[in-house]
Amino acid sequence: MPAPEADCHNRKANFKYNYKQEEARRKRNEISIELRKARKDEQLLKRRNLNVGKELPSPIEESNISPISTSIEEIVNGMQSSDETIQLQATQACRKMLSREKNPPIDTMIKRGIVPLCVKFLDYHHNDLLQFEAAWALTNVASGTSEQTHVVVQHGAIPKLVALLKSASANVAEQSVWALGNIAGDGPVARDLVLGHAAMPILLELIKPDTSVTFTRNIVWTLSNLCRNKNPPPSFQIVRTALPVLNRLLSNSDKDILADACWALSYLTDGSNDKIQAVVESGVIAKLVELLASPEASVLTPALRAVGNIVTGNDTQTDAIISAGGLQHLGLLLQHHRVNIVKEAAWAISNITAGNMEQIQHVINAGLIPPLIHILESGDFKSQKEAAWAITNLTSGGSVQHLALLIQSGVLPPFCNLLEAKDWKTVVVVLDGLTNILNAAEKMGEVVRVAIMIEEVGGLDKLEVLQNHEVEQVYQKAIAMIDNFFSEADAEESTLTPTAGDAQLEFKPTEATQKGFNF
Repeated sequence: MPAPEADCHNRKANFKYNYKQEEARRKRNEISIELRKARKDEQLLKRRNLNVGKELPSPIEESNISPISTSIEEIVNGMQSSDETIQLQATQACRKMLSREKNPPIDTMIKRGIVPLCVKFLDYHHNDLLQFEAAWALTNVASGTSEQTHVVVQHGAIPKLVALLKSASANVAEQSVWALGNIAGDGPVARDLVLGHAAMPILLELIKPDTSVTFTRNIVWTLSNLCRNKNPPPSFQIVRTALPVLNRLLSNSDKDILADACWALSYLTDGSNDKIQAVVESGVIAKLVELLASPEASVLTPALRAVGNIVTGNDTQTDAIISAGGLQHLGLLLQHHRVNIVKEAAWAISNITAGNMEQIQHVINAGLIPPLIHILESGDFKSQKEAAWAITNLTSGGSVQHLALLIQSGVLPPFCNLLEAKDWKTVVVVLDGLTNILNAAEKMGEVVRVAIMIEEVGGLDKLEVLQNHEVEQVYQKAIAMIDNFFSEADAEESTLTPTAGDAQLEFKPTEATQKGFNF
């Protein structure tokens, strides 16, 4: 959300807290697309079940029947046979072909009609091996494009796969979980079809203390896909039923289970405050915050995403993260070696500095100002942009003492350098932050001193260049700042005794780290 307009035109205007906290917090859909798009190290929406490890025991190997030819023609003919042994052979050959690592012939198999045959075999409750092979083949078809997944859905696979979640054969149940995960990963429509066939309660029941790790991994990954996607989001009444199980799973030691449980929570918190509240009340906060210290990027990334989403909520929800020690972890993550982690940590902090004065004080007490300034100085641009938001939000909701501390900490040089950014929206954020700082300084009769500091670090030169910026919002803010704070009239007026301001803005000097500066 763009920063609200500062009152640049009345230079005697009181320094005001011009961000309403609820509005200043930036939900994930209001920030740059780079921050929210999936990356290679993030969760896979779909995955194929490859031929790995030892094959399951099959009556084919024990019979005297010769292995079927692997030509597609013979496979299709075999699947159409009335002999179940031949059907099983052919379906297994089909599955193996679809499970090869490179270039599986998914489209060719679809055109030859194997999908309705596999869906039919899902009903062979007397033959769990055939059900297993058919479910595996369908899993791999559904791992492909939306069109390929749609064929599986179109032929009525979803209700049959959901029914097989209750199969007495663990292999069949697990393969059905995997197939449904691929279907749900295709997008909101397919996801809602799976949820509409009441898959969620059965999946949750499958997670028991004696469920194998591999099976649990598949279930949790499928659960996360059922919570995923926003346009539209899934029915919250359905997906929130997973919260008690997800809370328990955060105590698991397996990194894959932890990662997908965190992804599910990141999707459930990516929305309105009532959704965030349900997650907070489920008891996951302490464990999520602990996971911010995870050495595994696959766990840390979604845990940070979930925590970041929670602090876009109201003050009470943000306080839950602060109380659990979240700020200390976020401070360390500002120094992480992965730039995406740094950026998301800075984004999370920007939503905390959009809060009340007490929350801003917590940010300062946690020592987060120096690493934020370091990012402004030398971070990658996307991280710098989030750090700039964190600073500007602080200048809007903080006290004069907080702003004095920012200046004493050396924020002005790197902050002013961002006035040269190519991204005009970032320039606007910095202009708003500097305006807030100058308004506060003016209130205390220190505007000339602060203006000189900005000029000495090249800020005025950059403002003068911005007067010719192609974006109207930028050049108007730059002109207003120059008129209001860098004109000769300012120097004359600054010798006047400042009038007393609001009680909450009364400044009590702290030891300045920058010589000669105090309000």
